[in-house]
Amino acid sequence: MSDDNSKPVKVGPWQRKTQTLVYENPWIALTHEEVVTPAGSDGIYGKVHFKNRAIGIIPLDENNHTVLVGQYRYALDEYSWEIPMGGGALTEEPLQSAQRELLEETGLQGGNWQQLFKLHTSNSVTDEQGYVFLARNLVQGEQALEDTESDLVLKHLSFSEAIAMVEEGAITDVISIAGLLAVEKILKQ
Repeated sequence: MSDDNSKPVKVGPWQRKTQTLVYENPWIALTHEEVVTPAGSDGIYGKVHFKNRAIGIIPLDENNHTVLVGQYRYALDEYSWEIPMGGGALTEEPLQSAQRELLEETGLQGGNWQQLFKLHTSNSVTDEQGYVFLARNLVQGEQALEDTESDLVLKHLSFSEAIAMVEEGAITDVISIAGLLAVEKILKQ
């Protein structure tokens, strides 16, 4: 992505007049765009393009126990409890990414997998897509943590305890909340 000052490009009811790459690394690209809004006025837009998908997994055993991951999140400057999750390459099927991430973070593998939904994490400024899976009948293997996960802690708990953490505000990650509430609905059926 580089400066693009050619003809305006239609983006739904918007029109992009220019697009300038401001910053890029292996995970994201940030662009500054001059636009014409749907109302016809000139404006600007900053857009974050994610080079990976967000992948979240709710592992559930036969007794309706699950595993949460605790780790310090640098961007938030806070400790966070979440479902196991990570990034999946855009060239990789979301299910393959989910299976790899769950094994890396928890050592859990195999089992039956169900994609619960696709979501957009912050669709006003980013194009990030997230996928959430429910995984059952898993077998314990070995973790394979990445360097950025060396402080990762696993918390084994009942599913109802995980829902209580959502209700108490102890889990604030949107993918975790959405996934846990979706599984709660499934378990009530």
